[in-house]
Amino acid sequence: QVQLVESGGGLVQAGGSLRLSCAASGSIFPFNVMGWYRQAPGKQRDLVATITSSGGTNYADSVKGRFTISRNNAANTVFLQMNSLKPEDTAVYYCKLYWSTSGAYWGQGTQVTVSS
Repeated sequence: QVQLVESGGGLVQAGGSLRLSCAASGSIFPFNVMGWYRQAPGKQRDLVATITSSGGTNYADSVKGRFTISRNNAANTVFLQMNSLKPEDTAVYYCKLYWSTSGAYWGQGTQVTVSS
């Protein structure tokens, strides 16, 4: 089986920073696309950023210039560096591994809370 283990969430003041990590284990390939999503209470789960095995990235407009996604393929780990955090960034953040066109694996989610 495939498991995604997240870490790095917590409470931070507006303007602060957090770095999320997601380590993948199991029968996976280093070229899988990985990404981060987030879901606020009562809201849909929205895309934050994705990254390909070669380092190509895509970001939601709301986080461009503030968040940076990166990966260590040798360690099957993806990171999300979050700077200049805003209260609107408060959500549960989920790591995603795109397994195929019809399936994916998700992490357990980690809470990020930004206070004003």
